Amino acid sequence: MIVLDTHVWVWWVQGELRLPRSAVQQIEDAERTGIGVSAISCWEVAKLVEHGRLALPLPVEHWIATALAYPGVRLLPISPRIAVESTQLPGPFRSDPADQIIVATARVFDCTLMTADQKIRNYPHVKVHAIA
Repeated sequence: MIVLDTHVWVWWVQGELRLPRSAVQQIEDAERTGIGVSAISCWEVAKLVEHGRLALPLPVEHWIATALAYPGVRLLPISPRIAVESTQLPGPFRSDPADQIIVATARVFDCTLMTADQKIRNYPHVKVHAIA
């Protein structure tokens, strides 16, 4: 399984050109093993819409339901273990709480996290598939 950072999930579902074809192929290849989306990503998408920073072709609740129904997508809950892990990440990782939860999710599930976020890409304590 791979875990998608929120922006990668949105880009993939929306068919954004910012997502390189190689990344799309890796996501599609992961349909068999699982494409993980943290529950916090649903909240992030809703907040982006609320603040006018993201426009979706559907009402946000329908967009999320549709995006979670894509083949291979698994909604990954914020378990107590992930909640605690997000507050105890090794080394310096000062970022927003959603990033901490997404990083902790990838670490707890021992998966690669696909992201374009430079802070996460530079964090050595999580496996990353970097998107430039």
